[in-house]
This record gives sequence, C-alpha cells and structure tokens, in this order.
Amino acid sequence: MSTTSDRHALVIGASQGLGLVLADELARRGWQVIATTRRDGGELQARADAWNGRLEIEPLEMTDPAQPAALRERLTGRSLDLLFVNAAIDRGDLPIDRVSTDMFTEVMVTNALSPLHTLEALRTLVAPGGTVAVMSSDQGSISRNTEGGYELYKASKAALNQLMRSYTTRHADDGHTKLLIDPGHNRTRLGGFDAPLAPQESIPAVVDVLEAQAGAPGLRFLDRHGETVPW
Repeated sequence: MSTTSDRHALVIGASQGLGLVLADELARRGWQVIATTRRDGGELQARADAWNGRLEIEPLEMTDPAQPAALRERLTGRSLDLLFVNAAIDRGDLPIDRVSTDMFTEVMVTNALSPLHTLEALRTLVAPGGTVAVMSSDQGSISRNTEGGYELYKASKAALNQLMRSYTTRHADDGHTKLLIDPGHNRTRLGGFDAPLAPQESIPAVVDVLEAQAGAPGLRFLDRHGETVPW
C-alpha cells in the first residue's frame, strides 16, 4: 500500500452526485484521484481545475464493453490503492408488470452488469492490499425488502450484490479488500431532492469507512457508518 501522502484512487462515474463528491473528498484528503465521466466539462472539470493536478479526468462510457479495456490500456503502469465503481440509474417507481424488457435490460446492464465488467477490466491496476469497492444500496438487501416500491431498482442492486459475491469467490486470493457500500438516501438526481442526506454529509463518512477497511480480507457490505448491511 502507498503511504498516506501518496495514495491513488480511480473513481468510476464521477460527473455528478455521489461520485463527484467522492472524488472531491478523496482529493481533499490528499489522494491522487483519476475520475471518469461520460461527458466533458461540468462540475467535475471545475473541481479538477481547482485541485491543480491532484484530480485528473478520463472519459468512460461504462456500458460500452470496449471502453473499460481501453481505459485499462491508457492507465498502464499506474498503481491504484482504491478502485471505486459508482454508477446507477432508476426508471421510476413501477411494479414489475409495467416494466418493459428494454427498461429491465437498460437498468440491469447499467446497475449490475457494467460495474462488474469494469471491475474485471481494471482490477489488475489495484496494488496488493488495495481496495475494490462498488456503490450499492440497502435497497439491494433482500431481507430489508419489506416495503413496496422501486422493484426494478431494488432487483438491480440485489443483482449487483450477488455478482460481487461471485467476483469475490473467483478472486479470493488477489489480496484486495472488497466492499459494497450503502451511502444512505442522498439528495441527488437519483435519490430525489427531498432525501434526508446531503452527499457532503454522507460521503466523508463513506471515505472514513474506505480508509478504515483498507487491508481487510474478503467482501463486506457496509453502510456509511461501517455497520454491516444484511444481505
């Protein structure tokens, strides 16, 4: 692992919302951060300019299978202490009988399949003792699914969690800490602007968890307080 003053992170999906605040918080703590976005400019570029080299930007459309591999080639020779995949979409609060096949496919590809494709493409950049993390949600907890609503989104996060379990089984001996993170219900475009948490409140707590868990073996599903979320 790198020293405290020389830690390197790659944040996938940082153009807005939780990913943007995560990249900014890591840079504030002294990490050297690479952040990906699907489009140029915007707030991420403004943050990169403000950090004067500590935060750099790479283009990535995660749902295009060729792009994570291309990013891997561009980053050849770089070593990461943290690879964090943050990506999710929601197509509204519909019961499953009103979800079209196209909508189901879009959400599952974005929220479950593409994050794991991205991890597989980029995992060899992570140093021994480094961390591979994915932004999940307690909405993906089957045991906590006791209230109605958002059936497709919940299913996609449960699928993400299951695929991360399989990933951990296949790569049990790689020496990486593996985390699924529930950041809580935040005021973002995805979470809605009446949500109880601001990303500027929750994300520093998430980074505390990431830093505290560094070097821990196996896979854990944790909330922003470091508490275990039931599967």
